[in-house]
Formats: sequence, structure tokens, C-alpha cells
Amino acid sequence: MTSNHSSEAPAVVCVGAAPIGVDQIVAIASHGARVELAPGLRERLSVGATALADRLAAGERVYGVTTGFGESCVSEVPAAHVPEMPLNLLRFHGCGTGQMFDERQAAAIVAARIASLVGGWSAVRPELVERLCVLLNHRALPRIPAEGSVGASGDLTPLSYIAALLVGERESSHAGEVLPASELLTRLGLEPLRLAPKESLAIMNGTSVMTALTCLALAGAERLARVSAVITATASDAMAGNPAHFDARIYAAKPHPGSISYARAVRDHLEYTPGPAFEGRIQDRYSIRCAPQVVGVLLDSLPWMRQWLEVELNGANDNPLIDPDSGATLHGGNFYGGHACFVADALKNAVANLADLHDRQLALLCSGHTNNGLPENLNGRQGPDSAAHHGFKAMQIAASALAAEALKTTMPASVFSRSTECHNQDKVSMGTIAAREALRIVELTEQVCAILLLAVAQAVDLRERAGGECRPRSLALRDAVREHAAFVDVDRRQDLDIAAVLHMLRHDRAAESSWPAFT
Repeated sequence: MTSNHSSEAPAVVCVGAAPIGVDQIVAIASHGARVELAPGLRERLSVGATALADRLAAGERVYGVTTGFGESCVSEVPAAHVPEMPLNLLRFHGCGTGQMFDERQAAAIVAARIASLVGGWSAVRPELVERLCVLLNHRALPRIPAEGSVGASGDLTPLSYIAALLVGERESSHAGEVLPASELLTRLGLEPLRLAPKESLAIMNGTSVMTALTCLALAGAERLARVSAVITATASDAMAGNPAHFDARIYAAKPHPGSISYARAVRDHLEYTPGPAFEGRIQDRYSIRCAPQVVGVLLDSLPWMRQWLEVELNGANDNPLIDPDSGATLHGGNFYGGHACFVADALKNAVANLADLHDRQLALLCSGHTNNGLPENLNGRQGPDSAAHHGFKAMQIAASALAAEALKTTMPASVFSRSTECHNQDKVSMGTIAAREALRIVELTEQVCAILLLAVAQAVDLRERAGGECRPRSLALRDAVREHAAFVDVDRRQDLDIAAVLHMLRHDRAAESSWPAFT
């Protein structure tokens, strides 16, 4: 699969012909794209499976096949018991805890595991990969607990739930229903697979959970960067800020590409061209004036994050590897999720800073000392009872709570490595913890931005009511928000407004098409 960084979700994604991209993981997980195997892939996968069978027939010792697992690799498994190993491995790893990954996340995880297996280094039979594709296309997914992985050897515990589904054990989900995996297979007319030697290990010993989740977080971060520019521009416009802060010459003097792109988007929104000196406050406060420098960090990080994730997606992150060319057995550590963890930890930092930025912008919008003549708290009530109404006061408090939680969650997971499993796994990545936290920070920041979209729409209405003018793109954003939430003229609940605008932010392709596209 190729990564064309397109917002269009393909109806069918062909795996095994070309490298998979982040966008294809998102298309499968979020937009229901179907998966099909490339021509010739069956033959390529058969080579590795045959090579392993030949090695075993020759009496070669292979980790996790003829030996115990982890520190127990010094234990030799009698030949008569080798067939028991795949089931034993998945069963003793059935110890995940916490909430279940949702359908989108589970689909991304299965898709990411397929992407790694089709490289042919894991010695799995083609029918195993074909079965994973069938299940994914039916959205027949394992129920995977979110907690229990240290990120090396890969995501053993959560990925064991994929292996369990293949053999008809544990729980699954299909068409909104939770049911035993055995019943699901029967419903689909499928027999449980009998896993061959190493196949359970091949499914489980990899970084596909952390990588899949971070792909979803990255896609969310890209979307947030785009809407951030619209929010900043509209906030500046509604507060009658100084558009010269986004003059191209400023960013040419310190040419970070992300800052240049963000400033251009704000400048275009504000229709700014250099001209006479601005007559208002000469310098806006930092959360407006420095927004390109803040979000530019995220924009400049996204390309290398995407590159690292796509190497991880397509790489052989199993152990041992079976060289599909020579048949050699290679014992190594590609299951270590350091790169995926670093991406997730860095993404947490950059996105949480975006949440903090917009929380500060909301504080400016709500304060009569900083919003340049708008009503305190963006209070829409006029008349003698206006003092009895409080507009967006609580919304600003809520946004601060969300931003604070996002910022608190930025502690890097990678520095909390713990020696595990009899000190065999004495250095681990903690990548899945980082990935889960990255998704949480994206979720929190989306909520902050939903509140900001409501606030800037309110501010535009209030500026117009006072006789001021706002730019056409600010008016268009206000109109888009008004399709989901009305002007706040009296105190009322706004949680439903937040939910409606949050849905727009996440799913409204028409609204998203009007946001800047950073390249």
C-alpha cells in the first residue's frame, strides 16, 4: 500500500504490493475500506512457511517453537509437544486489563498486524493472513483490553487477542454485538484455525498495537493543526487583532517550514497584505502572536513521525525472523517499539501545546480586559438582565480543565522502562502506554478546539452586533458552527453544542475541506 496522504478513503486497499501508509490504516479503521491481498502474495508467504517447516524437519532449534518463551528459551520442548506451543502462548497471555479498544482502534491494530506479516519474514501460512483479511472486511474483530503491554517483546498480551479470535477463543465484536469468538466464526461460516508452529508468536510478537494507535493519533493531530489555524485567525479577527503579526517577512527571517505554513494560512484567512501601520494595539498577546511558532513545531514534526511509523508498519517486527530468501533463522530484537514510542511521546508534547495555546486564546476572548470591546465572557444577553447571565465563563473553565489534563499526560512513557520477565526483558519501550496517551491527548485537544469553535463563532456574532466587520472566512466558519449550535443569548447548557461541534470537527468532510491543507 502506498501513502498518498490523501483525505479520500479508498473503498479497497491492496496489501502486499507496496508499503502501507498511515492514511491507509486510517482508511481501513475509520472509513471502512476493505482489504485484499496482492496477486502473488500467497506464493511469497508460502516460501517462509516452507522454510521454517524444513528447518524443523532438519532438527534445528528455533526460539519459541522448539524452546520455551522469553527467559525460558533455555528449555527444550520435546517434539511431541511443539504443536501445543501456539495455543499455550496465546492462552497464558490472556491477561489484558482495562477498557476495551473500540472498533476503530481494533480494526487499525488488525490492519497493522497484516501489514507486518505480508512482508514474508514471519513464516506464517498464507491462509492465516487471508483469514485476518476476511475477519477485518467483515468488521469481525477481537475484543482487546487496552492495558498490559510493556512494548517489548512487542505487544504480546493485546496481540494475543487476535490469535485467540483466529482459534475461536475469548470474545469478539461484530455489527455492534459482543459475542464469543467461537459463535462469531460459526456466524461467518468459518472453522477455527489450527495454528502451525510459530504462528501464534508471529501474530503476537510485534509492535502493531502501539503503531496502529499512533497512526490514529497522528491523523488526529494533522486535523487539529488544520483547524487550529482557522481558530487562531478567527479569534484574531473577532478581537480586531493586528494581522501584521503574520507577515511573511517575519517567518522568512527564521524559516521553520511549519511556522511559515501556519502563518500563511492565518494570513490568507485575514486577507492580510502589508500596508499602513496598524492603528490598534501594536502587539497582541503571545497566544495569538506566537501561534505559528507554537503549532509550527507540530507541523514540522509530522513528516518524520509519519516516516518512522510507516517504517514500523512495514517492517518485520517479529522474532525470530525467517529469511524468505535463504531460509535462515534470525534471532533479534525488532519487536522493540522504541521508534513508535518516541513518535507517540513527541506527539503528546506537540498536541498538548496546541491545547494549551487555544485554552489561552479562549481566556483572551472571554476577558473584557483583552478581547478589545467584546462583552465579558462573550455574554450574548442584552438589556437590564445582562448581568444575570454569564455566557462562556464556565466554557473557559472547562477548556482549562481539558488542557491541564492534556499537559499532565505529556510525561514520556519511554523513560519508565521496567525490567520484566525474569530480567530477560530488562529494557522495554512502553510504547503502547505512550500511544494510548497520545490518543487521549488528541481527544482532549479536540474537545478544547470544539469549545474554541463555539467561542469564536460567538465572538464573530458579537463583533458584528457591535457594528464591527469580520473577514469572509471568519463569517463562513461562524456559519458552519451555526449549523450545529445556536448563538448563546441567555445562559443555557452547552454540552450538547460541544458534542455537535466535536462531531463536525471529527467527521464533517465538507467543513474540513475549507480548512488549510499543510504540505
